[in-house]
Amino acid sequence: MNSRVYGKRTKPFNELPIEGPKYRGKDRWEADLANHLRKEAKQTDRESKGQNQALRGGKIGSMDEAEDFERELGSQLSGCCTTYSSYSADNMCYKYGENCATGDMPSHDSGDADCSMAGLSFIGISFSVNTANGNPYSYQLCDQYPMENIIDRDYDYVMSMDEDGWLVGGGYKSFDYSGKMPYIDSSHTELLRIGSLDPEYGGTTIAQVYAAMSSISFPPFSIFPEYVKGGGKGGSGDNDDEEVPSGDVTLIVSVVEEFENNNNYSLYEYFLDNLFNAMDAVNGGPCMDDHDTDPHVSMSRGVKFKSSYHETQYFYKVNLEVAVWQSMYPNGVVIGTNSKANFPPNNAQKNRQYVGYGNLYFFFDRANITKAFPPNRDLYNSESYYSTLYMNNDVSSFYASTTTIDFDYSGSGSKDKNQYYEHNPYRWNAGMAMHDMTDGWDLPPNCQQEGETFLGIPLSRSSGSKLLSSSTFQNQFDFEYLVDRNYTYMQSFGTNHGWLIGEILNNGPGSIVDKDTSHIPLFYTGTTNPNMGGISLSNLIKVVKEISFGTLYIKPAFLFQDEDGSVKLQFEADSSSALGYLYDNLCKMLGLSWNYDSPYNKYDVYTNCAMHAAGDRAKYGCGPGNANSGGFCPQMTVGYRVEFQSEDAAADFFARGNNYVDYWRAKYPSGVAVGTDKFCSGGGCLGLFLNRYDLYQVFKPEMGGSWVEYNGATYAPTISPAPTADGGCDNPHNRHLDKCFRKMNPRRAPSVAWESLGPVGQLSVFLVSFMAITLSTSIFLARARKKRRRGESYMGFLMRDMTSRKKRRKKKLRKRRTKNKELEEGMLDSGDKSSRPPRSKSKKGEAAANHAMVDRPVGAQANGVMNQVGGQVQGTGHTVAVPPRGGMKKAAAAVHLVREAGVDRGENLLQRENQVEVALDPGANVILKKITNLKICQDASLFKSAATKMYVNVCLPPVSSLTLLRN
Repeated sequence: MNSRVYGKRTKPFNELPIEGPKYRGKDRWEADLANHLRKEAKQTDRESKGQNQALRGGKIGSMDEAEDFERELGSQLSGCCTTYSSYSADNMCYKYGENCATGDMPSHDSGDADCSMAGLSFIGISFSVNTANGNPYSYQLCDQYPMENIIDRDYDYVMSMDEDGWLVGGGYKSFDYSGKMPYIDSSHTELLRIGSLDPEYGGTTIAQVYAAMSSISFPPFSIFPEYVKGGGKGGSGDNDDEEVPSGDVTLIVSVVEEFENNNNYSLYEYFLDNLFNAMDAVNGGPCMDDHDTDPHVSMSRGVKFKSSYHETQYFYKVNLEVAVWQSMYPNGVVIGTNSKANFPPNNAQKNRQYVGYGNLYFFFDRANITKAFPPNRDLYNSESYYSTLYMNNDVSSFYASTTTIDFDYSGSGSKDKNQYYEHNPYRWNAGMAMHDMTDGWDLPPNCQQEGETFLGIPLSRSSGSKLLSSSTFQNQFDFEYLVDRNYTYMQSFGTNHGWLIGEILNNGPGSIVDKDTSHIPLFYTGTTNPNMGGISLSNLIKVVKEISFGTLYIKPAFLFQDEDGSVKLQFEADSSSALGYLYDNLCKMLGLSWNYDSPYNKYDVYTNCAMHAAGDRAKYGCGPGNANSGGFCPQMTVGYRVEFQSEDAAADFFARGNNYVDYWRAKYPSGVAVGTDKFCSGGGCLGLFLNRYDLYQVFKPEMGGSWVEYNGATYAPTISPAPTADGGCDNPHNRHLDKCFRKMNPRRAPSVAWESLGPVGQLSVFLVSFMAITLSTSIFLARARKKRRRGESYMGFLMRDMTSRKKRRKKKLRKRRTKNKELEEGMLDSGDKSSRPPRSKSKKGEAAANHAMVDRPVGAQANGVMNQVGGQVQGTGHTVAVPPRGGMKKAAAAVHLVREAGVDRGENLLQRENQVEVALDPGANVILKKITNLKICQDASLFKSAATKMYVNVCLPPVSSLTLLRN
């Protein structure tokens, strides 16, 4: 392994051990000389770039003027990167002009020799708020300060920030136009930096912190807002005089010190002494700070304003808001809330408890509170008034009366307060696509808002040491071999982020616990807000679907640290590969209009916020075979601003990592198309990322379709115009397509019919069904109340009623046929009508006959057994149905005549003018009226039973000879 450091050759591979003290010997190289040569090489590179006008003002390279602008919708590429197959990672590092032997970031430890791991855990006060425009999962822990009023979410003054955006004011939603990381609100002020949580490296465990905090007592502390300031180290843009300066935005606060019993020592100072003593009592590690932190709230980092004027206006606006807060709380205010919450965030919605006022919190990292420590007393009335003033009262009078700023905030702004600057968008160049994500962007012309949305190759994978929400997008590379979990070589991170390939839970330095976000960014599309110069998400997806790119093969080249301090894995930039072909077409269709080159796509939708020019090509990108002036340079960021323990430790780290890169290079000599059995099984897919965190849409090569992959939400079916492989939908390669999926999985007719009704029709069906069910239930309950037996349940009545109805229905149908037949025969065989006696017209005669019949006594010998059921009078020959007493109001009751030979009772009665009526008079006597051709049997008798029911036994002619009218 002949590692080259800008011409400085090392010893041959066979003379060096892989690890151990000799491997880190002083004779391997001279670090100072290597750094000196590196700086000279970078200076030469800058001068050459200054002379090169590619993508700045002149014509790009030597592009053939006859090059067809239209895309070739097809690709026959099946690999990549064969030119340098025999080169090792160390040789490739040299070919790309990078230094893989030493680290670029110096060591910044705590100064304590016993602390070998810097950390970010701390004890502090939270200013977190939950707002409508922020992350819905943000805590509401501060009811006193509306932090949303001191940020510029609408980009009226700010041009860009780092990828985290505003750390206060509610956080960010997942689909924010800016593409910032979708973190919850993490605003806070530190009181004591605990540092590392790994005792093996000088840290303090969480259990020790909890024990120390539980052993001390403290009152509620009031916080007073001082002013909002700018400046700070910012991002990498500070080092370039030609760029807009970047810096941090910070809210300065102070802890109000209270004194008791004329004591010269404040309660806050007592608390700090007690806290340090308690930490010593639990054997806290040396990585903990030995003094309290100056209270402040970090609002944003890497901020770039549009101009110095915009910067001045912003700081005036937000400090006027601070002046209002000072008028509201002249003596400070105790921070807290009347709402409920639970910690840590993954338990936020479980077992929620009252938060209260004056709590101190332990922050594992800035975004994760793990425990709250309440004060030793409730608020005084005066404290409670101010703590609830903003939420429970109208504070508009404070805003109306505060029109000036009475405090000095002149320290805010850029490092030189007299410096004038203004962003010149026409100084943009394609090299700015190689961006430091810990700093703000320099935006191109007509772009009013930054954006982190990009197209790239997803490389993340899940494992037992990472968050469960991680998704596995490839199984060809295990990047765990490239990081230093045990801090053998590194010292700390320069940001709150740890390893970007997935940080472990309870990591020692207290880095933000992110899921694996490994990826290769290929094309930054910028904001998705069309009103600010960007392209909408839907239009972006439509355009990318029109590109028929080949299977994307990638091949690792080497591991290195760039000039911004980020550890990166470089992939070979093969401009003739499918990846280079895709980059060319993305520039043609979505790139910026630049140097007389304009993009084109059939939808005529474009963006002014892409970080790539329409005339840019892969051959102008990085690498030994390219021009090194464009934006094509496939890299994967492993960690931001990694600081190593020493130069030798950095060298060992990169040598170990590049050994694994050499293994991958040997295993995949012509590259590999990454994927898994469940995700992009054919390999080589392109992903659309809303930000580094969220993969949204995936596109298969050769126009093989696409699908939504947001948070692992869905898989195929995909959306594609037609099958793309031979054989149509019978070919398994086409079954994932939308057309074939619909053919193989037809929808059920009921679901189609239901959806065809539409919302109004579905609602109507629901209402009608509901009314029908309600009506049926009401009828059943009414029937049950009337007819169910004593002690019988509703369910029992329902079963009895249904079974009895079923029996009656069967019997009724059987006898109906028989009766109809006999009626038909009787009508054909009817007797002579002349035999009928004439109708009597004498009312007196009728009355006398009726009276005679009624007055006849009850005979002791009835001609048959008679009984009464429900108002029916049954005799040996026929049955006369009589309603129960009181069942009619002197109205005539129909007499149902039933033959003995099985005629159904009460069905199909014959009709004639002569009727037999049975009525009940007040004396409970039976009267037979209008009797024609009827005679009373000799032994028949009328009688009265129990003074309530009346029975009659009469002799009647055959049914066929008379008809009764149903009343």
